[in-house]
Amino acid sequence: MSVGDFQRRMPEASRDLRRPVGVLQRWHIDWPLLLGLLLITVYGLVVLYSASGQDFHYVKRQSVFFLIAYGVMFTVAQVRLHVLEYWAPWFFAAGVVLLGMVLVVGVGAKGAQRWLSIGGFRFQPSEILKLAVPIMMAAYLSKRLLPPRFRHVFFSLVLIGVPTLLIMRQPDLGTSLLIATSGLLVLFFAGLRWRYILGAVGVLLASAWPIWMFVLHGYQRQRILTLLNPEADKLGAGWNIIQSKTAIGSGGIYGKGWLNGTQSQLNFLPESHTDFIIAVLAEEFGLLGVLALIGLYVLVIGRGLWIAVNAQNTFGRLLAGSITFTFFVYIFVNIGMVSGLLPVVGVPLPLVSHGGTSIVTLMMGFGILMAIGTERRRVSIG
Repeated sequence: MSVGDFQRRMPEASRDLRRPVGVLQRWHIDWPLLLGLLLITVYGLVVLYSASGQDFHYVKRQSVFFLIAYGVMFTVAQVRLHVLEYWAPWFFAAGVVLLGMVLVVGVGAKGAQRWLSIGGFRFQPSEILKLAVPIMMAAYLSKRLLPPRFRHVFFSLVLIGVPTLLIMRQPDLGTSLLIATSGLLVLFFAGLRWRYILGAVGVLLASAWPIWMFVLHGYQRQRILTLLNPEADKLGAGWNIIQSKTAIGSGGIYGKGWLNGTQSQLNFLPESHTDFIIAVLAEEFGLLGVLALIGLYVLVIGRGLWIAVNAQNTFGRLLAGSITFTFFVYIFVNIGMVSGLLPVVGVPLPLVSHGGTSIVTLMMGFGILMAIGTERRRVSIG
């Protein structure tokens, strides 16, 4: 027996040591997140068909929005994090400038001036800030010593406050609060000290009365009063929430069946294909149908949190955490207002309510999540 029989050889590195790269890895797609989004998309289109009065036009239009949104998501997933971090201030500045233009040359509708019209295309610049604010905050705080010091907290609040106040002037209280929340979440995940949090709560409580008297518009105060007592104006301000709660309660555990909801099909339920679409789902699919949708949301949120925890750097962790929890806030606020637990603020149910710009913005955020989640693979894949 020769020595050569006992000699071990390393396999060819180029042939044996490299793992085969799949299509999803090559395109930086996180498959659990993609699966959850696809399931919500299909479920949402089924509910939308019924909520729109069985009008296939809405389903077709929503499908086009989703095709565009998924294309945007796949494109954004290819962006390297350092590129996103570098362009964050420019992205934020452009969004603020567009918000300023809305107040000057914006297009108005239903008493609000929230849109810009360029070349016949109308869009809401506030949707841009839903991502620009958390990206800017994450880029700013990731370069500072954490937990942030007072001056960094103060400047962060300025960055959050400028777009928030501009959007409140449109007026759009719901969107302004959501954008402020997305920025504050980044600040919280950066390790904000509890004395700052408790101080902010104290200031907010102390300023509640001035905000009620001098900041909120009349219709916004009416929404809060309606929340406390919707039966005070059953045929007016309280109509929406009363019909919504009736639809939810009448669905029971198993629901009345697809296309068999009376509140939605007989047009008792207003905005059934947009803000109040979950009331249609509850009436036709019951509690089990609502829990199924919430389960899909939990799948997406859980995957987002996993991505945040395993992110490669501070910028990725802060941004992924903010995007994921902001998505949760959208869900919580919509379900809360439809069920009568929160004031009606006009927040659509993510990926289910009919809409164009909001869907594209959400999917762009998920593209960023995928970019963060697959950052480690880029080193080996190239």
